Amino acid sequence: MTTAPSSAPDQTAEPKNALDRFFEITKRGSTIGTEVRGGIVTFVTMAYIVILNPIILSGAADIDGNTLSFSAVGASTALTAGVMTILFGLITRLPFAFAAGLGINAFLAFSVVGQVTWPEAMALVMINGAVIVLLAATGLRKMIFDAVPFQLKIAITVGIGLFIAFIGFVNSGFVTSTGSASPPVGLGIGGSVATVPTLLFVATLIITGILVARKVKGGLLIGLVTGTVLAVIVEAIWHLGPQFGDDGSVNPGGWSLTVPALTGTPVSLPDLSLVGAVDFGFDFGKVSVVALVMIVFTLVFSNFFDAMGTMTGLAKEAGLADAKGDFPRIKSALIVEGVGAIAGGGTSSSSNTVFIESGAGIGEGARTGFANVVTGVMFLLAMFLTPLTSIVPTEIAAAALVIVGAMMMAQIKHIDLSDFGVLLPVFLTVTVMPLTYSIANGIGAGFVSWVLVQSLGGKAKSVHPLLWTVAAGFVLFFARGPIEAAFGVA
Repeated sequence: MTTAPSSAPDQTAEPKNALDRFFEITKRGSTIGTEVRGGIVTFVTMAYIVILNPIILSGAADIDGNTLSFSAVGASTALTAGVMTILFGLITRLPFAFAAGLGINAFLAFSVVGQVTWPEAMALVMINGAVIVLLAATGLRKMIFDAVPFQLKIAITVGIGLFIAFIGFVNSGFVTSTGSASPPVGLGIGGSVATVPTLLFVATLIITGILVARKVKGGLLIGLVTGTVLAVIVEAIWHLGPQFGDDGSVNPGGWSLTVPALTGTPVSLPDLSLVGAVDFGFDFGKVSVVALVMIVFTLVFSNFFDAMGTMTGLAKEAGLADAKGDFPRIKSALIVEGVGAIAGGGTSSSSNTVFIESGAGIGEGARTGFANVVTGVMFLLAMFLTPLTSIVPTEIAAAALVIVGAMMMAQIKHIDLSDFGVLLPVFLTVTVMPLTYSIANGIGAGFVSWVLVQSLGGKAKSVHPLLWTVAAGFVLFFARGPIEAAFGVA
């Protein structure tokens, strides 16, 4: 592994050319070669999102029973990631790459589209982005970020991690519904791993886990590719076929969604049919205003804190942050991050945000936005390879979900759980998300319990007024059914 430049940033160094001057490459102790290398490494560690995002989004039907095209989501995912990564690099000169945010895409697929259509869901993502841009431009975003307890910010990340992992276990067939009241779920079929696709999930999980544990660059992507190759070989030999046939037949040992068969060409023109596929004409006969407001609130909240924390951490890792955690062009960075949500909604790729995997490129020496330009160009090239991603079976992609969930779970180490007044809200936030299949429910449980436990426990002065407002909003959210019924709202 190539290490980062050992020299400290030289504020007096003369730039070698216009490119160097614009991105401040020499000034930050880096070189063009180092930036190129860092940009490539970042892409390799993030490339899995071009496969994973379409699997998450295309695997869920909306309220009208419609689904998104896998290849179209793959193309729009690569397009938006490429454009936003380059835009962020040019405006902020920082090496933080963008792509569809994990957690938000799961929230859309498993919570939001049960209430609205996909075009309406993406319209809500765009509204969320507009709110974030406004908050960032006025300086309110940083003020609000500082008002929410650190413990709840971490708990939300951990809860989303467990939720994503649980989705992976279910999608792989490793965890299944028993159809009984107790236990409601069980292991595989009849308490054992009984199908080849689920066995390949386990194998992919182990292989990827080993690669990540050994800190292999692009370990997650290598694991996905390896698992997919194994799946293609298995399907070519045994012809397992789909789990659900077109004639209504059921094959318990088949592939749940995608059959890993090599057909057609691996390269083609990208399907950009989802660009602009948004609908702001919400059907209030199917979804209430209260529900829409809470969906937007949850989207804003998830986008809001995850991105702020990630950017602060990456800036510290790159040596670009001061003692308070502020970094160059922070206001511009926060505004562009909001634009990423708008762009993601507009292309139906889900909200785009800064990726923690950018740390791999920073570890390789990237210090400027030029690394982002390199990463972004590679994402744009990936648009033409989306047919290749369509052969990845859900069972293989599920292993990546579990790995990512485990990574997010690691954040729990930053919380001191010796105080039960902290432990209970954190516990509720983390557990309610996967157990109710809703990120919004977990956030709400955490906020309401934090306000009540801290206030009634003699620490009312420590609770920020904002938290009271948010908690009150979630109380209305949890009681929206009876409230709507009382007022005759559909």
